[in-house]
Amino acid sequence: QVQLVESGGALVQVGESLRLSCAASRRIFSGENMAWYRQTPGKQRELVATITSSGNTVYSDSVKGRFTISRDSAKNTMYLQMNSLKPEDTAVYYCNLWSQGINYWGQGTQVTVSS
Repeated sequence: QVQLVESGGALVQVGESLRLSCAASRRIFSGENMAWYRQTPGKQRELVATITSSGNTVYSDSVKGRFTISRDSAKNTMYLQMNSLKPEDTAVYYCNLWSQGINYWGQGTQVTVSS
């Protein structure tokens, strides 16, 4: 069992940067991968980026080169650095942890990019 709490969402202008955080309630163990997803009204939740316990990362084509996912094991926290934000990045961003076949989700944090 783990609780995930996202923070850092805000209203920003096109081209600006934002960093999201996801704090886990316990240590993240080897084999537990984490990810950021996002969702807009009426659409399916979309995978943004993943990071394995060993630090390997994968990004969706829509954010590659602009977003960076990272994790700080000492703080049990995962981050998403978002640069050069676009209006199409507007969404609720969710933190995800996969552990032993179970997906855990945070409550989401709203990111709005205004033009």
